[in-house]
Amino acid sequence: MKNLILKEIEYLKNCSVDYGDIRFVDTTTERISTENLNVSSISNSRNKGFGVKVIYNGSLGFASTRNVDDLHSACENALRIAKASNKLQREKIKMAPKNVVQDHYSTPIEIDPFTVPLTEKIKLLLSSEREMRMSSELVKTEASMDFQKQEKIFADTEGSYITQTLYEAGGGIVATAAKDGDMQIRSYPNSFRGNHGTAGYEYVLALDLLGHSEKIGMEAVKLVEAEECPSGIYDIIIGGNQLGLQVHESIGHPIELDRVFGSEAAYAGMSFVTVDMMREGFKYGSEHVTVVADATLPSALGTFGYDDDGVEAQKTVIIDKGILKNLISSRDTAAKLDMKSNGTNRADGWSNIPIVRMTNINLMPGDYELDDLIKGIEYGFYLDTNKSWSIDDKRLNFQFATEIAYEIKDGELTGKIFKNPLYTGITPEFWGSCDGVCNEKYWKVYGTPNCGKGEPSQVAHVAHGTAPSRFRNIKVGVKDVK
Repeated sequence: MKNLILKEIEYLKNCSVDYGDIRFVDTTTERISTENLNVSSISNSRNKGFGVKVIYNGSLGFASTRNVDDLHSACENALRIAKASNKLQREKIKMAPKNVVQDHYSTPIEIDPFTVPLTEKIKLLLSSEREMRMSSELVKTEASMDFQKQEKIFADTEGSYITQTLYEAGGGIVATAAKDGDMQIRSYPNSFRGNHGTAGYEYVLALDLLGHSEKIGMEAVKLVEAEECPSGIYDIIIGGNQLGLQVHESIGHPIELDRVFGSEAAYAGMSFVTVDMMREGFKYGSEHVTVVADATLPSALGTFGYDDDGVEAQKTVIIDKGILKNLISSRDTAAKLDMKSNGTNRADGWSNIPIVRMTNINLMPGDYELDDLIKGIEYGFYLDTNKSWSIDDKRLNFQFATEIAYEIKDGELTGKIFKNPLYTGITPEFWGSCDGVCNEKYWKVYGTPNCGKGEPSQVAHVAHGTAPSRFRNIKVGVKDVK
């Protein structure tokens, strides 16, 4: 394989390209789902092929093939497309400098998930379902596991040759209760198939699905009998898993440099953030808000050795005590600002061209105990686990619904819960209202394996480290507040 790839790299160099790279990606996946104490689906797949990117006289060409014998044809097609693109060229594409690297990276794992017997995985899922039903009248229980292994090769005309072996694992459970025409759910450890990371089967075992099942089932039943969450202006605490999605939608996407330049306007939207905001130190949030993009974080879903530009994984401060300092970039977008890429250019498999994607966009822990945050609220709510979300194309105005709201009164959790809570806000105002983030003891990383972007659409696997945080004077509920 190496000789074949290097032969085609030499061909591209002999064609006098400005730049060229070849990526080989071999992806194996397994998805297991159970529902109502039955196996509902088992999916196993393997998908492999080559992607070729060429820049010729400042214009881009891309082609792909799943056939090893067609790699040379793919190189010719990519070059042909790049030359044809010259006719419509508005500005020449340039690539920011990077290190020439020859290296191998592999996800550290303890247990290869693809060696664990299927019967063992199914047993754990069904046992978790039974435990959810142990003390609860539920109309539906669900459990799932997802695993992925990627073998990747990257070579470019600058001299880099990089191989990577990347593992992912994750799982989750969901309980659904219904009564008098109402239906409520509770999920663990997160909604939308649970939590996921770059690790082996040990990651799923550490989630302890079985140990959390009974509580999740009981809370679903209590929710269906609970009152509607009140509407008004309240102080709230947002739990870590919900805050992960908040970071994703209102920080992660707006700081993508291609989106800032308008490249996503026709499909995934734009950004209210501008390059001038970064240069001038825009106040994105309060002094409690420090956000770091860190593709080196152990076991996080957005962790890797090198991106699909061959740039090493990095740790970059995006927001420092509320002040915008940086954006996430690729080599071609960074070059427009005379900057270096911070290694966030990634493609969904071999058949798509890499675009700027989040890695692990983390809200860094603060100094507070959770009790400290709760004690500072006269009346409000602790909101947990996403149920739905909506945000405008510029990532400014948003509305998020969570599965559950825990009542806080006179600085204490009362034990009372409410159903159908939601909150709304405007991004900079919302983050500006943050007046406390829990410390490292409460800080966890939540993987998001379904981040959509690009046209044709691509799905990225990213993550967000967060801890419960307090926000003041937030609009909660659907009624008008005067």
